[in-house]
Amino acid sequence: MATIEDVTIPLDKGLEMRAFLACPEEPRSQPRPAIIVIHELLGLNDDIRRLTARAADLGYVALAPNLYERPGPKLWCVVRTLTALRRGEGRAFADLEAARRWLGARPEVDAARMGVIGFCMGGGFALLLAARAPLGAAAVFYGDVPKSSERLAGVCPVIAGYGGRDRIFALQGRRLEKLLSDLDVVRDIRIYESAGHSYMNRHTGLIARLGAIGPMKVGYNPEAAEDSWRRIGAFFAEHLGEVSRPSSD
Repeated sequence: MATIEDVTIPLDKGLEMRAFLACPEEPRSQPRPAIIVIHELLGLNDDIRRLTARAADLGYVALAPNLYERPGPKLWCVVRTLTALRRGEGRAFADLEAARRWLGARPEVDAARMGVIGFCMGGGFALLLAARAPLGAAAVFYGDVPKSSERLAGVCPVIAGYGGRDRIFALQGRRLEKLLSDLDVVRDIRIYESAGHSYMNRHTGLIARLGAIGPMKVGYNPEAAEDSWRRIGAFFAEHLGEVSRPSSD
């Protein structure tokens, strides 16, 4: 199992950003490839901590930054972050770049072999980040997709997953296939027909109950989730280089 700790990343104007850092437990003499994990709309919570540890269980150093760390009420941070995603520019992208540089500077990380994975809102950020940062692979799960290929010019190889029962984002997955095909980008995109939105996330409480009955059919789907992690492991190994991958729960 991975070891995970809370860390802070310096930003501009003397600010800091909280993040989860997960490292494979087994020692290794050489630097490892690394993954930036981008959270969904709900923020840096226990579920993202679990997913960050799962990424590290594949053999990577994994870092999940908090995009809601800028000053101001939480709701305003959420709105500002979503606005940045829609526009393709803003402080959220600057914070992700700060996280990428911080992660790449760590002695246990091979900065030349870095990837990104994002969930829902984070999937949209992961896709755009993969078109502007020096990354080797991107994993996009039920994330927003631009309407044209222009914003994806230069994107690295992409693996993606969407739930077929999700009546909103499944269409985004099909659009992503077309855009990447037009750009001739290496890709592995799959629509899981039995799954809904957020099929890799484990939501609880009112959010889980309301999401399950809405048009996105939000809910954890173990079969789709495990197949996605299998695909991530193979895809990242191909494009970031092989790593030792202990078994995970």
